[in-house]
Amino acid sequence: MGMAQLVRVHNFMVSSDGYGAGEGQSLERPFGHADPAQLGAWAFATASWPNRSDPGGSRGLDDYMVRDFHRNIGAEIMGRNKFGPQRGPWADHEWQGWWGRQPPFHTPVFVMTHHERPSFRLSDTTFHFIGGEPAAVLRRAFEAAEGKDVRLGGGATTIRQFLDADLIDTLHIAVAPVQLGAGSRLWRSPEELRDRYHHDVVPSPSGVVHHLFWRR
Repeated sequence: MGMAQLVRVHNFMVSSDGYGAGEGQSLERPFGHADPAQLGAWAFATASWPNRSDPGGSRGLDDYMVRDFHRNIGAEIMGRNKFGPQRGPWADHEWQGWWGRQPPFHTPVFVMTHHERPSFRLSDTTFHFIGGEPAAVLRRAFEAAEGKDVRLGGGATTIRQFLDADLIDTLHIAVAPVQLGAGSRLWRSPEELRDRYHHDVVPSPSGVVHHLFWRR
């Protein structure tokens, strides 16, 4: 018997008041009124950040968290809002995500949407668009992951759906020292998950606080 496949949340960034994105997401502002540089500064500063253009970068805990993102992941599930700014039926199929020709996933990605469209491949990442309940989407992702774990990429609404369905095994949430006041909310307080998860809180010198949850 192999190890059981896990559903993992990694490096999901929220504000100190629990929002993963602000209001008014658009093509120009993928995170709405939130500044992704403030939410993600800790990750962008690490030695292992994939888009780093200059040598250097921090080592230590933040860097470890960035590296752990890809460990033993065979597929990703994301909500449609993470894939792009359009809502409702697809106006066209030209939009292929925020990530350019080389998406950072390197696995099949399942985009949850009520409006299906044909799959497409960019580099070594294939995007599939599927409807259905979290459990049904997860079955497809587990199959595609071929024994490896499935990463749940967000946004906050999608993570909440999977939490409510009790389908997440481990979560790593990075809480940035910034308040948003409105937007797409993961929680009012991390304490909400304590009845179901063990919870460790690890402050980093970068100012972010890493919250680690694993199922009881």
